[in-house]
Amino acid sequence: MIGLKLSWRYFWHRRISILAVASVALCVFIVVIVMSVMNGLAGDFKEKCHRFVGDCVIRSQSLVGFPYAADFIRELEKQPFVAAASETVQGMGLMTYLGTSFEAGVEYVGIDPQKYSEVTNFAKTLQYHADKPENAFVPPDVPELDGCVLGIDLILLRSDTGEYSPSSRPFLLRVNISGFPLNPKGGFARAGTDTVSSKTFYYSDHIHSGLVRPDGGMVYIPLRQARLLSGMDSPIERSSTIHIRFADGVTAEDGTEKVRQHWREFMQSCRGKPYAEMLDSVGVQTWRQDRREWIAPMDKEKMMLALLFLMLGIVTVFIICVVFYMIIGHKSRDLGILKSVGMSSPSVAAVFLGFAGIVGIVGTILGTASGCLFLWKINDMENWLYNHYGWRVWDRSIYAIDQIPNAVEWSTLMWVAVCAMGACLVGALIPSIQAASKSPVRILQISQI
Repeated sequence: MIGLKLSWRYFWHRRISILAVASVALCVFIVVIVMSVMNGLAGDFKEKCHRFVGDCVIRSQSLVGFPYAADFIRELEKQPFVAAASETVQGMGLMTYLGTSFEAGVEYVGIDPQKYSEVTNFAKTLQYHADKPENAFVPPDVPELDGCVLGIDLILLRSDTGEYSPSSRPFLLRVNISGFPLNPKGGFARAGTDTVSSKTFYYSDHIHSGLVRPDGGMVYIPLRQARLLSGMDSPIERSSTIHIRFADGVTAEDGTEKVRQHWREFMQSCRGKPYAEMLDSVGVQTWRQDRREWIAPMDKEKMMLALLFLMLGIVTVFIICVVFYMIIGHKSRDLGILKSVGMSSPSVAAVFLGFAGIVGIVGTILGTASGCLFLWKINDMENWLYNHYGWRVWDRSIYAIDQIPNAVEWSTLMWVAVCAMGACLVGALIPSIQAASKSPVRILQISQI
C-alpha cells in the first residue's frame, strides 16, 4: 500500500510527469486514429470484394473459358451447403457510344442477372432495377432490344464531394461493344479480316459497387450475347467463371474445399467428352484467393503501418526511460531514506514501476478518449475544411469512398492500451532496477572536499 501511495505522490508532484503522460497520450492518439481509419477502409473494401464475387469462384485461367459449366451448376444446386450458383462469360473489348467520339477499353461480363444477383450483390448496386434485377437488360425506350449495365463512372461524372447525379430513368444511349471471338485453342474464331465481333446495346442501367475497377471499366450484358462476342458459343458453349454462395453457417473455406472435391469428381466424369481437357486449367478458390490481387496491396500497407507504429512505440519507450532517469536522479536522497528504514530493493523498484503504470494508464485514457472524439467528428471536420478551404483528406472525385471510416473497434483500443502500458513498463524497467540496486550508504553520504 505504501508503495502505491509513493507512486501516486511522485506522479502528482513531479511536473516532468506531464512530459511522459503527453508522449504516451500522443502516441495512443495517433495509433487509434490511423489504425481505426485503415481498418475501416480495409474492412469495407474486403466486404465489397466479397459481395462482388460471392463466397467461392470457379475460374478458368484461360481466355477461352471452359465447357460444361451448366452441368456442374446443376450438380452444385443439389448440394445442401450451396445456396446459389451462377456462371459468367468475360472478355475484353472496345466500347463506343454511337453518335459520340467516346471510346474506352472495357471488360464485358455476360450474366443471367437474376441468378447472378442470388450469388452476389449485383441487384443492390443497380440504380433503376434493384427490385427487379431480371429486367436489368430491358431498356425502357426499346424493351424489345438488348440492354447493357454500365459501371457508373462510364456514364456519370463524380463530383468533388463524391456524389453522382443520376437521372430519374435511363436515357436513350446506344453502346457498341466489339470483341475478339476465340476458338477453344486460343486462335481467332473467324478467319480473314472479319476477326472482330460487334454488337449494339442500349443503356438500361448502371451499377455503383464502390469498387474502382467494376465502376470504371466493366459492362454487363446478357449471357448469350457475351458468348457471341467472345466466341464461347461454338463449337461448344463455354463459360469463364462460376460464382457460388454457400448456405448460412458454411464458411468460405469449408464450402470451397467441398466444391473442390465435387469439381475433381466432375472432371473425372467428363473424361472422354469433347474439349474435356479445358477443365484442367480451372481453379476453385475462395473469394479472398480470387481477389488477392486487389486485397494484397492493402494488406501490405497495413503491415507497413504496423511497422511504423512499432518504431513509434520504441520512441515512446526511450522517452519514458529518459524521464525516469531524470526523476530518479532528483529523488536519490528519498531512495536512500527508504532503503535505510528497511524497504527492500524489489519494493523500491515496484514504486517506480507503479509510477510508470500510472503514467501509462493516464496517458492511455487521455489518448484513447481524444482519439475516439476525433474519429467521431472526423467527417464533420473534413466537411468544414472543404466548405471553407476546399481541402479534403481524400479527393472524392478520385477515391471511391463516401466518407472517412470512423467506427471505433474495441479490439483495436484494447490492443493499443496493452501496448502503451507495456511500453511504459519497459521504458521504466532499467531505471527502476538501477534505483533499487543503489546502496543507501553511498546515497546518503556527504562528500567532503
